[in-house]
Amino acid sequence: MTKNAHPLSPSSTPPPDASPRPVETGSVIPMRSARPKVAPNVVAITSGKGGVGKTNVAANLALAYAEHGARVLCIDADLGLANMDIVMGVAPTYTAAELVRGEVAVEDVLLAVHDGVWLLPGASGQYDLANLSDVARRNLFSAVDSLDDRFDVIVVDTGAGVGTNAVGFASAAKDIVVVVTPEPTSVADAYGMIKVLVTRCAVRRVKVITSMVASTAEGDQVFRRLASLVTRFLDASLDHLGSLPRDPALSRSVMRGDPILRAYPDAPYSRAMRAIASRLVQQDDVDDRAGAIRLFWRKLLRQGGRP
Repeated sequence: MTKNAHPLSPSSTPPPDASPRPVETGSVIPMRSARPKVAPNVVAITSGKGGVGKTNVAANLALAYAEHGARVLCIDADLGLANMDIVMGVAPTYTAAELVRGEVAVEDVLLAVHDGVWLLPGASGQYDLANLSDVARRNLFSAVDSLDDRFDVIVVDTGAGVGTNAVGFASAAKDIVVVVTPEPTSVADAYGMIKVLVTRCAVRRVKVITSMVASTAEGDQVFRRLASLVTRFLDASLDHLGSLPRDPALSRSVMRGDPILRAYPDAPYSRAMRAIASRLVQQDDVDDRAGAIRLFWRKLLRQGGRP
């Protein structure tokens, strides 16, 4: 297996009609610093329904963490309908499918996609990945468990909805971030996702990003609507990380295969995302336990990925 890798050049910007570029895998990832610039953390980005911008949130949050000096692993945990490689503008040689089947090592699957950011890609249109058996799920978690001392932050893009994979990944993370839009169906489904996390996984604190809003005021209104439901019916609290505006630059960045933070760094969405990342970096409830990221994998291993 090839062991040489070539990170996507930060200075190369694809034209609007560019197709994903193949990226060699198998890079040797150095050990992280003994004193990382960002406290170790695992952030799961999830949602009650699709179409809320969850994958864009995960991809650009990873880049924003890297701007703070963190070494970030981005996991596309929507294993059977993965598309983070498209958002990142890369064409993986191997995916989680080959990893689960034991055909390649985890080092051969990882892609160095941007400065300080690596991607563990899923695969699209594979039913067996979307519905992993306990054995396959354990094999996947065991394979990536060895990466604990390589990264400062792990950003997990879960599948939408309350499926086993999505809830399992989300409930094991330190920070669970639910993305919700102003649509009534999005609010209802976000509440449904939070309800499962609270009642099935004993989660007591969830962070929220309001997305595709016309203004900060609308984002605040959406959050209050969701928070009122949670306060009334569930034993949990919500924190509003901020709002992401409906920004035409986001669609253009997806077409370019380049996350908006790189393609349009001064766009309103990019500025709002950096503000959200700063709140996460500066939060006062960091997990300062030794091996904090490894605890994430251990929890997944114990539960077999099931909630």
